[in-house]
Amino acid sequence: MIPLLLAAAAVAAGAIHPVDIQSLELVRPEGPRHYLLADPAPKVDHRIPLVILLHGHTGTAKQLLGQGVGAAPLSLWLEIGAHDDVVVIAPDGARGNDDQQGWNDCRSDAVSNPRTDDVGFIAALIDRAVAENNVDPKRVYVMGMSNGAMMALRLAVEMPQKLAAVAAVGGSMAAKSQCKAASGKISVLMISGDADPFVPYRGGSVRLYAQKSRGTVIPVEDAVRSWRVLDGLAAQASVTRDFPKLDSSDKTYARLRTWGGDPKRYQVELIRIEGGGHVEPSIRQRIGTLYRTVVGAQNGDFEAAEEAWRFFRDK
Repeated sequence: MIPLLLAAAAVAAGAIHPVDIQSLELVRPEGPRHYLLADPAPKVDHRIPLVILLHGHTGTAKQLLGQGVGAAPLSLWLEIGAHDDVVVIAPDGARGNDDQQGWNDCRSDAVSNPRTDDVGFIAALIDRAVAENNVDPKRVYVMGMSNGAMMALRLAVEMPQKLAAVAAVGGSMAAKSQCKAASGKISVLMISGDADPFVPYRGGSVRLYAQKSRGTVIPVEDAVRSWRVLDGLAAQASVTRDFPKLDSSDKTYARLRTWGGDPKRYQVELIRIEGGGHVEPSIRQRIGTLYRTVVGAQNGDFEAAEEAWRFFRDK
């Protein structure tokens, strides 16, 4: 481990407490793997939850936690952690053959993905956090964006026994999968824009415009259905609601559907952003105009991190 401390304030206006972010390493067969850890209650004598955040392809743990340039919607987890005593870990992915950081998710046709044992890496991070940070092994959650979302779904497939729930933003399941079929029940939240230019909501090739494909995915609603069936939930959603519009200039609309009525039992949720692009919804962390021309529209009716915590906290 590297005993370097990065002083980081909780990121948005009105932040409540400064948070110490530790820069650490874990030795793995492929070499040292880096991650950032924010432990809001290092001296408590009771077990507390753990949330692992996975960045997208070309991203970094530092950027994800608001330590880089530009908006970082998931960095609001630092505030959630400080307020509700949640350990937050953001690991860095490995470099693929395009020399960009990412994750070895289930897409067999995503040839630029790294070939590292990222399932083993995340499992080892969980074990260390349980041993060293008073983490409750029954309250471990993963949230990812884009390639990180697909990695979160791979973790749900391959090690559901270590996780209470996962959240996937801007991602779907592999159309050509190198993973075995999911067999263990787990609660899953998916947040996706139906105008996502990178990861098509209706399935197909993962790419930006004329760029080379980074594999293929199934339709988001098919992925949601597969988890609902695995969890033994009824076909009819138990809850359907629209998020109130907070800004009349925001032309996107967010609708939530929940399968499973008890938040302490298995649930599957889908938040579909009508007109939404490849970006996490956020009220406070807004992307710039130039970035929107690339990734599409950002919904501003809710915080993705806060909705994920609402979904996670009772599971």
